[in-house]
Amino acid sequence: MTVRSRAPFYAFVVLLIAAGISIATWRHIELGVPWMTGEQRPVWMIEARVDFVGQDEAAQISLHIPEQPPGFSILTEQAASPGYGFSIIETSGSRRAEWTKRDVSGPQTLYFKAQFVPDDSAGESARSRKPRPTPTFWEEPQATAVREVLRQANERSSSPESLTRELIRLLQPDSRTQNTTLLVADDNYLQLLVRMLNHAGIPARTADALKLEDARRRQQLMQFLQIHNGDRWLTFDPRTAEQGVPENLLLWRQGSESLLDVVGGDNSQVSFSMLRQTVPALQLATLEANKNGLGVLGFYQLPIEEQSMFRMLLLLPIGALIVAFMRIVIGVRTSGTFMPVLIAVAFVQTTLVPGLIAFLSVVAIGLLLRGYLSSLNLLLVSRISALIILVIFITAGLSIIGYQMGFNTGMTVTFFPMVIIAWTIERMSILWEEEGAREVMVQGSGSLFVAICAYLAMNTSLAGHLTFNFPELHLVVLGLILLMGQYTGYKLSELRRFTPMKAYD
Repeated sequence: MTVRSRAPFYAFVVLLIAAGISIATWRHIELGVPWMTGEQRPVWMIEARVDFVGQDEAAQISLHIPEQPPGFSILTEQAASPGYGFSIIETSGSRRAEWTKRDVSGPQTLYFKAQFVPDDSAGESARSRKPRPTPTFWEEPQATAVREVLRQANERSSSPESLTRELIRLLQPDSRTQNTTLLVADDNYLQLLVRMLNHAGIPARTADALKLEDARRRQQLMQFLQIHNGDRWLTFDPRTAEQGVPENLLLWRQGSESLLDVVGGDNSQVSFSMLRQTVPALQLATLEANKNGLGVLGFYQLPIEEQSMFRMLLLLPIGALIVAFMRIVIGVRTSGTFMPVLIAVAFVQTTLVPGLIAFLSVVAIGLLLRGYLSSLNLLLVSRISALIILVIFITAGLSIIGYQMGFNTGMTVTFFPMVIIAWTIERMSILWEEEGAREVMVQGSGSLFVAICAYLAMNTSLAGHLTFNFPELHLVVLGLILLMGQYTGYKLSELRRFTPMKAYD
């Protein structure tokens, strides 16, 4: 007799478990689906307000809006502009919100709102080609001063980043020399930095950013410096030479493109208000998945009715795992193999106490009626068919009585699987005749105990969350059930037989 190797089986089980955990981890990392229920994520609502005065003619207002700010992803965008046509114009490397109206006169106010989600994985959008330094021309004596300042910065640096930091430090008021004093003025400091860096062969530009503070109104953009180091754009604070974008900084505009253009109006200005909100992480992940076209990987695109059905069906593997563990490892005897799972599903619908009362009432009345059917010496098929009809009448009667007494829990009795209950009553009746009342009590109580355990596991909010949002975890459940199917050792309930051996120790 050849012994079949179990290595392929165990390899298959390990593959199932690894696949389930890996897919769930990918769904959590890439789609942002949270592991736990009730998780919240911060969302910044930014509102740009555009004010101008119409000149009794057609108006066109164009506002620069972010494309992909580093450290943030755009969740939603909308405009509040009654009477105006609105559209978002996208060109290569530029996005603008555009309002249009045929006749505009008097003071006007337009709003653009966007929700930004902090996202460490969000970076700068890819550019088609590497930027080149902008040619600059200097007149004397500024040309000589620029060469001398850049020479000092070059001697103290070894990369575009370090050169930028040194140049900012040299232009600070506390370290200025005769050359820097000649170059720097109060209104040209940032533009001077950009021109000098381009003159040194480093592509540089300005950037406008918002400092994020909760419940702030009428905020203005802050100017920052950006250079290209050959691979990507780097942001510097021109006041402190600090490199990088802080967490509370949102880059609204990057580059030399104008922030606001108004045709057909004057006295235009733009201000910003911001509000920090929190939204459920699951809701946010669903919105982002639908936006990215990955919503097909979940159940949220299905109709609500089908979602409710799947929420219940996806709990069944949890109940099956509990039943397999209780029967194979613990050794609890039940009436039927997976009858406890169906009872647990009914308990989820009815809640535990009303479900127990309804189940015991139906089974007790059914056993009494089954005794009468047994005295008629009917064939098995006829007896079971008659019992099903009687169970329906029993549940209907309990529902009516419960409703008349003011309890709506009786109405939920109809969730019980009628055919399974009828067959359970039949099996208990036969078991009563063959094994006696004690065995009926043992298996009946065992079924209820396992059903309650399965109900407690299935009814937790975490179980419902994981099974519905990470359906691939059922592969892990399947692997565990297959492993338990290979167990042929003693059940824990059988160990009591060895208790008398302790007397000989």
